[in-house]
Amino acid sequence: MITNIRTALVAKRDELEKDEKGFTLIELLVVVLIIGILAAIAIPVFLAQQDQAKDSAIQSDLANAKIAYVSYLVANPDGDTTDLDTLADYGFDAGASSGDLTITTGGEQFCIDGESESSGTTDYFVSYEEGAQKGTCAAGPATSATTAP
Repeated sequence: MITNIRTALVAKRDELEKDEKGFTLIELLVVVLIIGILAAIAIPVFLAQQDQAKDSAIQSDLANAKIAYVSYLVANPDGDTTDLDTLADYGFDAGASSGDLTITTGGEQFCIDGESESSGTTDYFVSYEEGAQKGTCAAGPATSATTAP
């Protein structure tokens, strides 16, 4: 009787060992290594895309502020403002990315500059005769001839 039980247990163990499948430790480590390599490639690319989006946002805000400021000057030829809230009546919405915009005026000539919130903190400006460019109003187009993308 004991031999019958023992034979049955051996047969059951042999049957269980045939179905036992899984990953070895080496296979799991290779998979983790591959995922780590892919993450090391993808994360910097993703962060660069965020910086480009922040740069584009400030350039867009500068272009919108320029349009609103020109509209303000058309409606108020003798007016001169450096207040962004005044431009709200002329279509400019001081959004989250435009908190650092500054208007510099001098008669009919004006310049609006702002700083991107990207990791490089790039300065951009727009003037009465120029579109959005890298640089500041003080530097002017002569020292910042690179047109913003």
